[in-house]
Amino acid sequence: MIAITLPDGSVKHFDAGATPMDVAKNISEGFARNVISASYNDVTVETTTPLTEDGTLTLYTWNNDEGKKAFWHSSAHILAQALEQLYPGIKLTIGPAIENGFYYDVDFGEKAISEKDLKEIEDKMLEIARGKHEFSIREASKEDALQYYKKQGNEYKVELIENLEDGTITFCDHDTFTDLCRGGHIPNTGIVKAVKLMSIAGAYWRGDEKNKQLTRIYGISFPKQKDLTEYLQLLEEAKKRDHRKLGKELELFTFSQKVGQGLPLWMPKGAALRERLENFLKKAQKKAGYEMVVTPHIGQKELYVTSGHYAKYGADSFQPIKTPNEGEEFLLKPMNCPHHCEIYNSKPWSYKDLPKRFAEFGTVYRYEQSGELHGLTRVRGFTQDDAHIFCTPDQLDDEFKKVIDLVLYVFGSLGFENFYTQVSLRDPNKPEKYIGSLENWEKAEKAIINAAESKGLDYKIEYGEAAFYGPKLDFMVKDALGRSWQLGTIQVDYNLPERFELEYKGSDNETHRPVMIHRAPFGSMERFVAILLEHTGGNFPLWLMPDQVSILSLSEKYEKYSQKVLNLLENDEIRALVDNRNETIGKKIREAEMNKIPYMLIVGEHEEKDGTVSVRKHGEGDLGTMTPKAFSELIQQEIKKESKEFNV
Repeated sequence: MIAITLPDGSVKHFDAGATPMDVAKNISEGFARNVISASYNDVTVETTTPLTEDGTLTLYTWNNDEGKKAFWHSSAHILAQALEQLYPGIKLTIGPAIENGFYYDVDFGEKAISEKDLKEIEDKMLEIARGKHEFSIREASKEDALQYYKKQGNEYKVELIENLEDGTITFCDHDTFTDLCRGGHIPNTGIVKAVKLMSIAGAYWRGDEKNKQLTRIYGISFPKQKDLTEYLQLLEEAKKRDHRKLGKELELFTFSQKVGQGLPLWMPKGAALRERLENFLKKAQKKAGYEMVVTPHIGQKELYVTSGHYAKYGADSFQPIKTPNEGEEFLLKPMNCPHHCEIYNSKPWSYKDLPKRFAEFGTVYRYEQSGELHGLTRVRGFTQDDAHIFCTPDQLDDEFKKVIDLVLYVFGSLGFENFYTQVSLRDPNKPEKYIGSLENWEKAEKAIINAAESKGLDYKIEYGEAAFYGPKLDFMVKDALGRSWQLGTIQVDYNLPERFELEYKGSDNETHRPVMIHRAPFGSMERFVAILLEHTGGNFPLWLMPDQVSILSLSEKYEKYSQKVLNLLENDEIRALVDNRNETIGKKIREAEMNKIPYMLIVGEHEEKDGTVSVRKHGEGDLGTMTPKAFSELIQQEIKKESKEFNV
């Protein structure tokens, strides 16, 4: 007999060899019908895997992220089988589950497929799925695995297997199809009821531009047709909210091929929006004891060699800038932290001076591959709302919690209420990815977990997601469409203080190393604005709107009165503009609605005579007639209400 512990702490006893599905059926036949994946002792297993020792079992359904991952990974196998049947002779490479769905990278050789072929592939996938073929995992020796793919002439799978250890190689079989796979599948293909192949793209083998370009097919699948229908409706709404589309329509930012890919140009309205966000955070930071600093956009290569950034990211950065002096090289700044370390190093410190909190809206540059650039969410030049706190080890816990409070304040002020946190730790199996001693890493990781628990945060641990110099607490925000985005981040770092030899004199009159906290509540201004745009659909809170009021004149005859209304509003610090164009009032209203302007004031003969304005609200319509002063008070009351609600 073996003892199996369930997530609620209950323990069930079964004969050795019982499977996760046996346990599910023991709980309830109804529950078992919904189980699609499992993990045992934190290792992903099949629902048919025999359990031979005591352990902890977690059973997943479609409602769990792990369940969706198994569902979509299994769907990638079905896609691969469909492609092999429709296009004999192709070479399959990899097909993982992703955040929303799955993809498979394929070498089609001389064959070519396009978007018009996707429907036929979908139909073939559903035909296979209806066969209710069971997924099963089997072990294979390295020699047999290599021979299998060498016989097929699939050099991609051969390369993957050559990098695997003998005894760790497994294949997944279903129906007549087999594929190299580590596992984690649904019980059978019949659980997949709805499939949609979303797009085709090019992808270099292993992400290396020097390798052959493959064809990547993206797809998504669901256990019910209703789920797919709802998802596609959500995608349509997402298209309307696409920050690239809204950014262009609202004249917030643009891009220029002459300036360069991934380098956004902020237009006047966008610059004003950024400035308000920056001022909002500066005000909060000042209250929290931060001091603003400014650092240059470049730094000597040696600075980043010292920090470790050059060794880890040098190949992915812009190439060094050479000067007329022999051997002198500079880099475009990829990170602000080395510069802040040097500011700290500019004078001696005592424990009485700490913590020191240096903040900067610092612009950094990283050479992202052109295929990965995407609007404002993935760019080559971006501004971080960066800060670095230098503190004593005894101050670390309190300082970390204060930063959590600041991030929560920012999210609450901007309407991001649905989020969870992720504790990103090092991958213990890949120590070469990180710098610093194991002792320092363990202290830093413990500090983050303790702070997250102390603040009552809903967090999950992800191994291998840490920065190379330290673990971090990432804030994953869900927007109005339910999509998750990584925004704020807080990192604990014992390593850069070592590398830069940072010191302070302690109460014992000896020198000590400070601990460093990296933090960015917005993450980057570009990414934050993009997500805020999509979250709000461009309908920002009134305090943040570039233009709060548009004064629509019925004709040029009322220009003088329109200007009088404008002056009154501007005197009350309300952002307004006058639309005096020789256009119909209907067109002016439509354009103001499209530009998401919260309020429209219509002025004509009656309004000028009575000293009033006709008020319309974006998305709501007419609010009636009132005096400009009464309208100003209405606006100020709304802003005051927002200020109280959002703490701005």
